This record gives sequence, C-alpha cells and structure tokens, in this order.
Amino acid sequence: MDSRDYDFLVDEAIRVRRNAYVPYSGYSVGAAVMTDNGIFKGCNVENQSYGLTICAERNAVFSAVAAGERHIRAIAIVGSFRGEEITDYAYPCGACRQVIAEFSDSDTVVIVAKSVDDYKIHTMAELLPECFTFLS
Repeated sequence: MDSRDYDFLVDEAIRVRRNAYVPYSGYSVGAAVMTDNGIFKGCNVENQSYGLTICAERNAVFSAVAAGERHIRAIAIVGSFRGEEITDYAYPCGACRQVIAEFSDSDTVVIVAKSVDDYKIHTMAELLPECFTFLS
C-alpha cells in the first residue's frame, strides 16, 4: 500500500460519511475497509434505543464479511458533527477496535483522517495492543 491507496480510502470514508443517520448525536462517521478484493464502506446508524446504534467501522467490516472477506488490509475513518468540516481525528471505539482486530493482523493499517491531505496512520498493534484472541 502507498499514499495513493491511503488517499483513495480516506476519500471513500469521507463520501460515505454523508450517508450517516445521526438524528440523536449529530456526529457523522464514515469508514472504508480495504481487503485484497475490494473496498467496503459503512457509516454510523443511530437508533432511538441507543444500544442498537452501529458504528461506521463495524458497519464497514460487517459489509466486507458479508461479501466473503476475512482479512482487512486497511481501514480509514473520518468523523465530525453533521454538516461541519472535519476538524478532528475520529478514532475507533474499543468495540470497533476489537472487531477490526478479529479480521486483521498486527500490521493492518488504521487511518484516522481529517482530509485526504491530513491523516494519521497507525497499526492495529498500536491501537489495540495485546488484543483478545482465542488463537495464539
């Protein structure tokens, strides 16, 4: 992967963020997952019963899994309040980190971005060290 791949993935996350359903928090998140066979996108979808809300990251990962994918090469995440310019990095919550880890290895790239020109790159090992796993 190179910077063009990162830029493309960030752009896809920015685009899908526009589809977020966030009538309660007003905080829109978009995520784009890259596998060996394609790009899978997701946005957060809130629910009146707040525990039923789905984060963008899990939405994107589950879309990839539904398509038969089992390994994430990279994921890009963007977020900000609805209609606002993206001014902060949106890091995945703990639950999303664990779900991403399920389909990743320690070197899987996690990109948190403000734009295609402003992003930070991490590995899963950095974001979730010593993650839970049944496998050794």
